[in-house]
Amino acid sequence: MPRTNSVTDLLEAGIKAENLRQKTIANNIANLETPEYRRIDVKFEEILAKSMDSSGSVDLTDLEPVTYKPKQTQVKSNGNDVHLELEIGQMIRNSLRYKAYIRLLSKKYQQIELAMDVK
Repeated sequence: MPRTNSVTDLLEAGIKAENLRQKTIANNIANLETPEYRRIDVKFEEILAKSMDSSGSVDLTDLEPVTYKPKQTQVKSNGNDVHLELEIGQMIRNSLRYKAYIRLLSKKYQQIELAMDVK
């Protein structure tokens, strides 16, 4: 069980979670009109917070994003609970988080290069 406090490892875990979330959102939108389809979501932030609260270092094996079917969404007459407006909002939020993780990771690598005086 690797333990780490590395910012790059945490950012990479976040990027991995956002990639999975993007795929689930796309899958939800693709099944917008599929009868009895229930939307899928990704849990990551809760897992990250729990790992960070437990001790000073984080076990990256606990930072695996998990897909689940939320039961709080309103179901339409065909048994489907996918709402396009919600999915688009989730997609925009997801894209912003993904871009933030990428930018932070890029800055971290720039700092490493600067410290090594590589150009």
